[in-house]
Amino acid sequence: MYTISQPDPVRLEIFKNLYQFIAEQMGIVLQNTATSVNIKERLDFSCAIFDASGLLVANAPHIPVHLGSMSESIRSLINAKGDTIKPGNVYLSNNPYNGGTHLPDVTAITPVFDGDKKQVIFYVASRGHQADIGGITPGSMPPHSTKIEEEGIIFDNFLLIEEGNFREYALREHLSNHTYPARNPDQNIADFKAQIAANERGVQELRKMVLQYGLEIVQTYMKFVQANAEESVRRAIAVLKDGSFTYKMDNGAQIQIKVTIHPENRSATIDFTGTSEQLNSNFNAPKAVTQAAVLYVFRTLVDDHIPLNAGCLNPLEIIIPVGCMLNPTYPAAVVAGNVETSQTIVDALYGALGVMAASQGTMNNFTFGNEQYQYYETICGGSGAGIDFDGTDGVHSHMTNSRLTDPEVLETRYPVFVENFSLRLNSGGKGKYSGGNGVVRRIKFLEPMTANILSEHRLIPPFGLNGGEVGKVGRNWIQRQNGSEENLDSTATVEMKVGDVFVIETPGGGGFGNLLIN
Repeated sequence: MYTISQPDPVRLEIFKNLYQFIAEQMGIVLQNTATSVNIKERLDFSCAIFDASGLLVANAPHIPVHLGSMSESIRSLINAKGDTIKPGNVYLSNNPYNGGTHLPDVTAITPVFDGDKKQVIFYVASRGHQADIGGITPGSMPPHSTKIEEEGIIFDNFLLIEEGNFREYALREHLSNHTYPARNPDQNIADFKAQIAANERGVQELRKMVLQYGLEIVQTYMKFVQANAEESVRRAIAVLKDGSFTYKMDNGAQIQIKVTIHPENRSATIDFTGTSEQLNSNFNAPKAVTQAAVLYVFRTLVDDHIPLNAGCLNPLEIIIPVGCMLNPTYPAAVVAGNVETSQTIVDALYGALGVMAASQGTMNNFTFGNEQYQYYETICGGSGAGIDFDGTDGVHSHMTNSRLTDPEVLETRYPVFVENFSLRLNSGGKGKYSGGNGVVRRIKFLEPMTANILSEHRLIPPFGLNGGEVGKVGRNWIQRQNGSEENLDSTATVEMKVGDVFVIETPGGGGFGNLLIN
């Protein structure tokens, strides 16, 4: 046995890409085998591989808010079930207080054992947004939930497969034995099986890698890949300056952030002290989501082609007071924290660093359904301008990276009609570099249904930076069949009748730099 102290640069690049390739292969399997529109068409899922201690090694370029938080779920499993994990086991987790994001995002975790089946050598995981996981509204994205039970069913290291045996009866019991049970268990089970298949592809590919290179080399280069990411982030930190920012939200809450750069060791402290206390709404972001947002920002500051992994976090000290809205305690509601507050954390951090104006700052979460149909989508908007670039029109920005369902698929699978989907011109903030434009989306209902909107920046505009103008606020409203209009708040639940149209106008991004200064 010998020890490798320094990575070979060529081999480092090979392994870096191999690890990412495995995660990408997992994603292809998940997309191809999933049933729900949410996973199959919108690609609202993420796949990644982890070392034996549960630290992220590599991921496919999926959803940032998933990828930066999944490690917490793996480590929660290790801490809770480490002594009982056996070959052939698969676990489900979505607990927001144990590494989860919000309840619709359910993670399937598969341990990878060595050849003797005695020791866990890796973990693979896939996180998919379920079309419905119970809760008080179809689609499990209730605008007005105040406690976690109203948002659906919690899986806390639930044993899905026990030594190769799929526990369908126990799973169905878990999905139905709840005050607000899942509305379509068959679809849940079909998507969970797709996640199992995706994980199995990851297991197979990792075993092939071990067979080809040997376990010691594979694990050693996992550490090297993480160390390489750490060094890349430290280089990015070295050119940053201290900064602070206060970010106001539509609901009156605020995110307070202070960044302190430590040049001597090229590290940074990100302190959220002063942020609003835990809210009596669902805009609380679990600690794992807050960490994921910070991880995302610092990864984007790196020019090198590196996988997002645990090494990126090593130079960062993150201070999040317990009981604030970015580190809530049970039974806080969190469904909007994952999708909305995560976006505001990112913009606040970019603002503190002075590198980028606010993007639309929302995912414009739109759900509709009844007992038969449940659908969820996030809607694009304008991204913020930066030091030397304009924002982008009509794009999913920052913590989301999903698609919008093709109109043909949406109209085939659901009784709705897409009346209009177009750019919202002149909604981006002007500046030396201008923010991107939002979009207008009009959905006409062909059957009665309950529709919900969870959004931000309907009152407070996305900020400009360095003299750049703010982006235009978004707007939610209903056009009834009789021609009347109803304006909606940032968060709303409304009963849609046949012929009614739900209209969502998304915000533009902020501008950067004074327009009059060249």
